[in-house]
Amino acid sequence: MGRDKMTGWFTSLKRREKATLITALLLVAGYLFSLPRPWFDATYSTLVTDRNGELLGARIAPDGQWRFPPTDTVPEKYRICLIQFEDRYFRYHPGVNPVSLVRAAFQNFKAGRVVSGGSTLTMQTVRLMRQKRRSYLEKAIEVILATRLELASTKEEIVALYASHAPMGGNVVGIGAAAWRYFGHDLRSLSWAEAATLAVLPNSPSQIHVGRNRKELLAKRNRLLAKLLDAGMFTPADYRLAIEEPLPDTPHPLPQIAPHLVEQLHRSLPGARLRSTVDKGLQLRVDDVVERWNADFSQNNILNLAALVVDLERNEVIAYTGNVHFGTGQSGNQVDIIRSPRSTGSILKPFLYYAMLQEGALLPAELLPDVPINVGGFSPRNFSHQYDGAVHADEALARSLNVPSVVALRRFGLPKFYDFLKRAGITTLNRPADHYGLSLILGGAEGTLWEIANAYADMAAAVTGQFRRGPFALLHEEGEPDNKREPGFTDAGAAWLTLEALTNVNRPEEIDWRFLPSARKVAWKTGTSFGFRDGWAVGVTPRYLVGVWTGNASGEGRPGLTGAQTSARVMFDLFNLLPATSWFETPYSGLTEVVVCRESGCLMGQHCPASSADTVLVPLKAVRGNVCRYHRRVHLSEDGRYRVYEDCAGSRGIRADSWFILPPSWEWYFKQHQPAYRSLPPFSPECMGGVAEEMMQFIYPYPQSVIKITRQLDGSRGNAVFEVAHRNRSARLFWHLDDEYVGETADIHQMELSPEPGYHSVTVVDEAGNRLMIRFKAE
Repeated sequence: MGRDKMTGWFTSLKRREKATLITALLLVAGYLFSLPRPWFDATYSTLVTDRNGELLGARIAPDGQWRFPPTDTVPEKYRICLIQFEDRYFRYHPGVNPVSLVRAAFQNFKAGRVVSGGSTLTMQTVRLMRQKRRSYLEKAIEVILATRLELASTKEEIVALYASHAPMGGNVVGIGAAAWRYFGHDLRSLSWAEAATLAVLPNSPSQIHVGRNRKELLAKRNRLLAKLLDAGMFTPADYRLAIEEPLPDTPHPLPQIAPHLVEQLHRSLPGARLRSTVDKGLQLRVDDVVERWNADFSQNNILNLAALVVDLERNEVIAYTGNVHFGTGQSGNQVDIIRSPRSTGSILKPFLYYAMLQEGALLPAELLPDVPINVGGFSPRNFSHQYDGAVHADEALARSLNVPSVVALRRFGLPKFYDFLKRAGITTLNRPADHYGLSLILGGAEGTLWEIANAYADMAAAVTGQFRRGPFALLHEEGEPDNKREPGFTDAGAAWLTLEALTNVNRPEEIDWRFLPSARKVAWKTGTSFGFRDGWAVGVTPRYLVGVWTGNASGEGRPGLTGAQTSARVMFDLFNLLPATSWFETPYSGLTEVVVCRESGCLMGQHCPASSADTVLVPLKAVRGNVCRYHRRVHLSEDGRYRVYEDCAGSRGIRADSWFILPPSWEWYFKQHQPAYRSLPPFSPECMGGVAEEMMQFIYPYPQSVIKITRQLDGSRGNAVFEVAHRNRSARLFWHLDDEYVGETADIHQMELSPEPGYHSVTVVDEAGNRLMIRFKAE
């Protein structure tokens, strides 16, 4: 019928016929669109499961009810029990059972009061949706909406709707919450007796539940079990076992596994059923290890501990322990340390090593100074308070030496490293680079275990070129997120060399894990913040990452709270829970071979002897790295006892040799640890007048430094000890404060001076006339 004909037909109708037609259309439309969307206007508990659907924990709904998010399916045992108890003809009627309604009306009329409702399971589901007072009008509405619900849903969906919203007594709603609260397990594990109990509970939940009128509840359950036996649903033996099961007593507490993760997900996605990436079995074993170590550390009042375990191949968190003893509410245990900014200690040092390698600003084993320094008033010290004079860069990283790291950062550039950390995902750097200064590399900034672990994972991913699409996943979601970020680590060669260096971590105060039978190859790094407040450890293999933090959430420091003595021990215990894996394959496409000097670690120079040549792998840009400047050509007498010049060698003769020479201050410390180091022989007496090279350096104070002179007990001004390193240990030095002679030293060149407040200079002169002067300020 065309539009014009339809219009003509409608106008031809009488007024009463038009009104009747419009009313009928409105009734049909009202019927078709009568069900609410969503069907249930309810708030839900947040439910977090592990990767296999095992419950980790839940948070109560905003209205104070334990109401789990609706489930699509219900266990077969419960479905059978429910239909047998509530509506045996459920599968055959269209939402309303006329026979039941007529029978209920007759019974109510005969009794003079309401004794039967005649409601089907579908009508009861509608009643749960509407939450209205019972009346004959409401019953009529339920009849209409029940048929509408049957048209809109399958029988299975209706059962699931009812099961998810049926009152189960107290503040428990739905079979999902009831199974955990009453039986302490998932609804998939319901026994016949448990399923029958849940089927009869909603019949009168306010009068009969597990905590009230238990005899009536037990009788109801057993009558239902008897009906199921008569219907052939199970054997007599199963029946006898079922009726022997006792009713539950007090409600069970819900699981508290990975509670900090559950709390975090609840805040971000409240009222949802969430499947996390966590492996429940591994999480329980991790918690056991963490709590065991925490009990040990607590004896030293180190009360908090956090651990993160990640499957790097899947980029998924498989264990998340944000802290220990979540339920106690004491000692900051509810603080999620994994997400809390803490002082980083030395945990960022590998990132500087990587950044310099990828730019060719540093060769893997290049010598770095390890002597007392002062940069603008900042005087870093090694953890051991000892100095090596000079140390190879990879060894300095493995031993976590502070002075070489500060020297390297100064060479690389603080702003460049600051920007690199930002690109690597460290968002806690919320102040300008100058605010942190060179202490940035030693813990002068804060970071979270979450972001730092992600940065280490990016470095591991760079080795294989399989860049991660984003931070560690916590939830199983369909599809993969788009990679909208630029990874901070892109150089496979530099990343591989950094991880290789970190397999050699072995500081004196640590156990050498390489010699333990259960150890496996792990690239790992520790960190300890100033004041012994934070202990860090992060370890990486091709498949797994483990990150651990130890300390006090309050920030209280404790003696012995170091990353090596606390977090590293926990970390290796956690690695022992994981399957052993192979090591990273060498990324030859991101590396090239160069010849370096073994002593200096720099590219071979023209004076480096052939015997010191080593062929090593370096990042591609390292071909333009530093050339060795420590091997020099020197002229010696024929017997090698003296240095000479051609015009003064005389009868001593002359020969050329290559000599490994460090600056005097480096040499002074280096010789104490490297007995094989050969100092230059002295000049021949005949050649003393030609000495023009640097013979000595101040060890203390540093140029332009500020010296604080303390007062003695009697109020007098104290002394400061000035020290010089001389290549010739037996040389005599003559000391002058400003222009005044103050004394001489031999062998050990230390001089106690007490300068007045203000600016001063100290000058030392050796027997050969070599002079050295330094300026400083005394306070």
